[in-house]
Amino acid sequence: MEKNVKRSVKERRQQVLTVLTHMLHSERGMERITTARLATQIGVSEAALYRYFPNKTKIFEALIDHIESSLFSRISVSLKNETHTMNRVRDIIQMILDFARKNPGLTRVITGHALMFEDRQLQIRVAQFFERLELHFVNILQMRKLREGKTFQVDERIIASYLVNFCEGQLVRYVRSNFRYIPGQGFEQQWKLIELLFA
Repeated sequence: MEKNVKRSVKERRQQVLTVLTHMLHSERGMERITTARLATQIGVSEAALYRYFPNKTKIFEALIDHIESSLFSRISVSLKNETHTMNRVRDIIQMILDFARKNPGLTRVITGHALMFEDRQLQIRVAQFFERLELHFVNILQMRKLREGKTFQVDERIIASYLVNFCEGQLVRYVRSNFRYIPGQGFEQQWKLIELLFA
């Protein structure tokens, strides 16, 4: 235990998040994560764990921060590289599905499954993530008229809501199937239906 003491607080906090993510991906990932279980997996006492995070809610908040930062920074890069509205939307959806596929443990968090027994504030944070994503879609879709001189037959906010529902549905199905159903499976066919909105 003591050999790990030399790690910086930042390194130790990152280790806590990494171990928690692995626990969420494991076969016991749907069980409630206790600080005792987490501390045991890390190899520290429960009291030592509280030196890095004051409570479990703060640990999950840090995970959600990481998810948001990771995804929205990628979205920003994508928007700089791609200017065509339809391609932008497709890129973002694929990015979200790829992120879920590569990060099953974090997907349990973003769908709220890992937060069912936790502070309600965490569910609100997850809801805010999807609201922010929807706002990104609204902005991209509304810019189409300026960029391409085209409008939609349906209100952009309705389309944005539909796109978020599609993404969220894929993630929930992934978690519900215990990671057997891969996000983006059959996406080429599914995209043909979404593509009709841009006609």
